[in-house]
Amino acid sequence: MTARRILRLTGTDTKSFLQGLVTNDVDKVADGLVYAAMLTPQGKYIADFFLAPDPETDGQAVLLDVAESLADALEGRLGMYRLRADVTIAPAGLNLQRGTGPVPDGAWTDPRHNDMGWRAYSDAPAGDDGSDWDAIRVAHCIPQTGIELTSDTFILEAGFEALHGVDFRKGCYVGQEVTARMKHKTELRKGLRVVEVAGTAAPGTPIIANSKTVGTLFTQSGGRAIAYLRFDRATGTMRAGEADVTLLT
Repeated sequence: MTARRILRLTGTDTKSFLQGLVTNDVDKVADGLVYAAMLTPQGKYIADFFLAPDPETDGQAVLLDVAESLADALEGRLGMYRLRADVTIAPAGLNLQRGTGPVPDGAWTDPRHNDMGWRAYSDAPAGDDGSDWDAIRVAHCIPQTGIELTSDTFILEAGFEALHGVDFRKGCYVGQEVTARMKHKTELRKGLRVVEVAGTAAPGTPIIANSKTVGTLFTQSGGRAIAYLRFDRATGTMRAGEADVTLLT
């Protein structure tokens, strides 16, 4: 399981502070997990994470669940914006447990897709139930930190609207203008899609059609993969290394 860092944000300004920074509506935390991201002013991805009510404080504090590889940078960015806000950011001393099947007491359903199961936070060791997470992600075109989600990512191209990771009615946040413009004023020409893969090609292999690079192959499972594609060029049978690639969705 990918290492995660669980942070606790406390203070009277916590929710208003987050509301002005992240892509989703922080008020939804009262009902369970919220999937969100933090962006640059230019609308590019910095980090994706989950926000959860903190059961130890009756929901007054907020837990933030982020990939360990992004945690230092995210904490630094949050600290840069904190200024005089009454917000304290500190390790929660908790670990992530996750699985599929019935949701246990104290856990929350993953908001990205029902098949992604549940997430819980406690002082028990980190772990999961052994589900094939890559197969689930590929089936539903769900990107992962550091693989499909990188510093060059625009979140709408990564499917954040379908994954319930962005709210277009919540008001301003960093990167909101670019994201809203992509939603309302342009048709997406590039993005993540599920493809069929016949043959061998490593993640990161360029996808070629008509002698032109049309995308990149990423996570693979069961003869299918998540690919980043330029839609107007991704037609017919394409090639990635020694593999034939065909667009499915």
